[in-house]
Amino acid sequence: MSIVVENISRRFGGFTALDRVSLETRPGEFLALLGPSGSGKTTLLRTIAGLDFADEGHVLFDGQDMTGTPAAERRIGFVFQNYALFRHMTVAQNIAFGLSVRKRRDRPAKAAIAAKVAELLALIQLPELGERYPAQLSGGQRQRVALARALAIQPRLLLLDEPFGALDAQVRKDLRGWLRRIHDETGLTSIFVTHDQEEALEIADRVVVMRGGVIEQVGTPHEVQSAPATAFVSSFIGETNRLPVTRNGGEAVVGERLAVLSDDARGQGAGEVHVRPHDVELAEPGDPSALAITVLTARPIGRSCRITAQIDGLADPLTFDFPVAIQVVPGQGLSVRPVRYRIF
Repeated sequence: MSIVVENISRRFGGFTALDRVSLETRPGEFLALLGPSGSGKTTLLRTIAGLDFADEGHVLFDGQDMTGTPAAERRIGFVFQNYALFRHMTVAQNIAFGLSVRKRRDRPAKAAIAAKVAELLALIQLPELGERYPAQLSGGQRQRVALARALAIQPRLLLLDEPFGALDAQVRKDLRGWLRRIHDETGLTSIFVTHDQEEALEIADRVVVMRGGVIEQVGTPHEVQSAPATAFVSSFIGETNRLPVTRNGGEAVVGERLAVLSDDARGQGAGEVHVRPHDVELAEPGDPSALAITVLTARPIGRSCRITAQIDGLADPLTFDFPVAIQVVPGQGLSVRPVRYRIF
C-alpha cells in the first residue's frame, strides 16, 4: 500500500508540530522518520495512524482520502514504545486481542484465531511462550509480542513508534535486524519513528530526516550520508567537522585564509564547510588546499587512529581518522587536505 501525506499541518496552541509536510511512501517500503526530539516525527506517525488529526492537509491510502477516518477503521498495526500489553492476559490472548474483539459477523472462529496466534508465535520465535504473562517476559520478548499483536489483524500498514526505545543497546541491535527480516517476510509497507540514526540507516529503505516540523531530506541511507541536502542533515547524520568559510565565486577560504577549497556552486558570502573525519588525507606542508593542524590527542579506534586537533584561529577542536599505521604524538604539526566535503 502507498501512503501520501499532502501539506499536513498540526498546531498545539502556539507550537507548530508539523508545518505543511508532504511525503509519499512506496508500496512495501520500510521508511524511517528520523530526527531530534520535537522534530514532529511522532506527530506525523500518529496523524497517519488516525490517532491524531491534522489542522490542515490530507492523508491518502492508495489514493483514498483517510483524513477524517478513525484509527479503528484504517486497518493499521501500531507498535508502541512501551509495548502497551495487557498485563492480565497471556501472550496468546494479547496477540489474539484484535481478532477476538471484532464484531461477531467479522470475528474469525476460535480455531482460526488459535491457528493465527500459533503462526505468529512461530514468526516472532516465541512458540513456547503463549501461556506466559507479560511480566514473565524480557523487554525484547514483550516487544516481539507487541509486534505480533499488531500483525494479527492483517493490517494494510505497520507503524512503529520508537519500538526499541525502552531496550538496552545490545537487545536493540539484535531486534532491529530481526524486525527487518519480519518486514521482508510480510511485505507490509512499514513506517517507524526513531531518534537513533544508526538504527534508521541500518534497516530502512529510505530515511526521512525531520527538524522543527518540516522535512529536511528524504533519501536512501547512502544519500543522506554522502549527499546531505542541508547543513542540518550533514551535522545530524554521522560525525562532521564544521569550519567557517568565505565563498567567492569558485573558492571557499577557510577562516583567515587557513586553506582555499574549490566551491563548485560558485557561491558568495559567508558559509560553512563540512568534512567527515575520514574524508581527509595527509598533505605536504604549505599545500594551499590543506589545513595546518596541531595534534591534541591520538588513540586507536578499531582499524583507525583518531586524532583530535587544533587549528590556529578556530576555537573548537576537530576530529580526523587515519589508518592505524600513522605515527603521531600530541603537539605534533600536520597538514591535512579535505578530499570530500560539502559547502553550505
